[in-house]
Amino acid sequence: MKAEIHPDYQEATINCACGAVINTRSTRGSFTVDICSECHPFYTGKQKVVDAAGRIERFNKKYKK
Repeated sequence: MKAEIHPDYQEATINCACGAVINTRSTRGSFTVDICSECHPFYTGKQKVVDAAGRIERFNKKYKK
């Protein structure tokens, strides 16, 4: 490997909006994310049910005029 051509690979902390903290190494440094593997529905298995029928009915009722 050539010397002095690789970026600095430093300790980094990734903070999620859910409160999870992940310690890793990165060339970018520490940063914040909106969603991580601890709160993403794919990894947790918890899906949010969207009541689309109720929303459409409320919209039609409100703007029926």
